[in-house]
Amino acid sequence: MSDTQELSKQQLKSKETKGRIFRAAKTILQEKGYEALSIKNICEEAGVSNGSFYHHFKTKDDLLSYYIEEQPSINPDLLDLPGSAEEAITTIVHVYLNYVEYCKELGLEFISNYYTPKNQSLNPDIRTERPYPILTVHNYLQKSIDAGAIALRRPLEDVSTDIRMIVIGNVFEWCLKNGKADFEQNMRRSLECYLDGVINKDI
Repeated sequence: MSDTQELSKQQLKSKETKGRIFRAAKTILQEKGYEALSIKNICEEAGVSNGSFYHHFKTKDDLLSYYIEEQPSINPDLLDLPGSAEEAITTIVHVYLNYVEYCKELGLEFISNYYTPKNQSLNPDIRTERPYPILTVHNYLQKSIDAGAIALRRPLEDVSTDIRMIVIGNVFEWCLKNGKADFEQNMRRSLECYLDGVINKDI
């Protein structure tokens, strides 16, 4: 058996183990909440050793951050330089409508337990460079500003923080109303309203 075939088997097994850990954490979050989400409980649910867990993830919050990374990717063409402020707004809203659909796929119970102050994977001060929606939007805005395609009325860091808080508010509203809030329309309306005031249309 060649080294390539053997490596492929190892990679397949590693992917399978990672998937089991993912599913175990999701099950615990949905059924028991964040308080029950310990590495011990995750490993027991997944049927893996602590060593296997730490082979794939540094910490529990490291594992949780991967749920955001797993969302459907954005078509790179949509992130090209905007031709106008309106086009930039449309792109940013699209990024977050994509996230809305992913939240729905993960389910209300999961998201309700995922969005807690105790979940430090949501803390922007300790995040890694994974493709979080806000990182995608921040980089898109920075690229557009550098190219002279758009201008902001507020510093970019302030705008990124504001967008993140708007998104969290919409997620919380959806959870608070047990999934009965118009998640997509609320996200679209609040982001468009904010961005319409912060992106300079006179450039």
